[in-house]
Amino acid sequence: MANNTISLRSLLETEKLNGINFLDWLCNLRIVLKQERKEYVIEEPFPNDPGANAPKVDKNKFNKHMDDMLDVGCLMLATMTPELQKQHEDMVAYEMIQNIKEIYEGQARQERYETTKALFQCKMSEGSPVGAHVIKMMVYIQTLEKLSFALNDELAIDVVLQSLLNSFNQFVLNFNMNEINKTLPQLLGMLRTVEGNMKKGGSKSILMVREAKGKGKKVAKSKGIGKSKPKGKEALKPKGGVSKDEKCFYCGKSGHWKRNCPLYLEDVKKAKAVGTSVLGIYVIDVNMSTSSSWELDTGCGSHICNYVQGLHMRRNLAKGDVDLRVEMEQELLH
Repeated sequence: MANNTISLRSLLETEKLNGINFLDWLCNLRIVLKQERKEYVIEEPFPNDPGANAPKVDKNKFNKHMDDMLDVGCLMLATMTPELQKQHEDMVAYEMIQNIKEIYEGQARQERYETTKALFQCKMSEGSPVGAHVIKMMVYIQTLEKLSFALNDELAIDVVLQSLLNSFNQFVLNFNMNEINKTLPQLLGMLRTVEGNMKKGGSKSILMVREAKGKGKKVAKSKGIGKSKPKGKEALKPKGGVSKDEKCFYCGKSGHWKRNCPLYLEDVKKAKAVGTSVLGIYVIDVNMSTSSSWELDTGCGSHICNYVQGLHMRRNLAKGDVDLRVEMEQELLH
């Protein structure tokens, strides 16, 4: 214990309080006093004398406070410049620390301002490892804590997440939607894992859209391969077997489906005459990095997700979030 005490007190001896290093000096002082169980001396005012008739417990507590106060006061004076020693030699430890705080509070406020500004302006740069970036932000956060301006865990996490590159947007979305509770070191580990997967090429979302039009075109569905379209006039021939209550999605009338709709078949003939087609099938293949992620296509009539709670949030994709590859093939109907 004695060796540890001597070693820790050497922190104060290497750099005495000189007026411009108040924050570092106070931090080192607290480290030493915490190790010696005497930090209360600079945090609590000097107690009143309990008197001769006071219980023995109160007397012992008072005497211990007196001894610790004297020890800490001498330590503080010994680690100040001669000018500051003269100003504080008649004060007890608690009075010393309060007076020094008043003298250098402006310095602490300025450092808090600069550190806070640097923290919220810190942005991850292209090519920079995510680990180095997050550690840099953690240093700012720890500095603010030493300056009595601690950020709660949730705010600290949010500040780190908003500073990341756009390539981490999918991770941030999943993190917030699933309301994951992590500490900063745990978040750092998760981001390093994500970065490693990105370097391997396995985490980027890819959205592929294929449009197929015309005869004989086979289109891949969610599983397997779809059936080919009928050819020529057979494709324009109405088919029966429809209930009287069934409504056509094309004209809205009952008694037939769209494929049997006279209005639809007429439009098909007109489209054929001008060299265009009204038939089109769109297939969207979405390959995501995580199973809890999916994408909303505003042109699609139905969507599938693996949990309903995922529907309460949405976001617009930023540039670079998704690769969109479109294959267009057009053929005239015969």
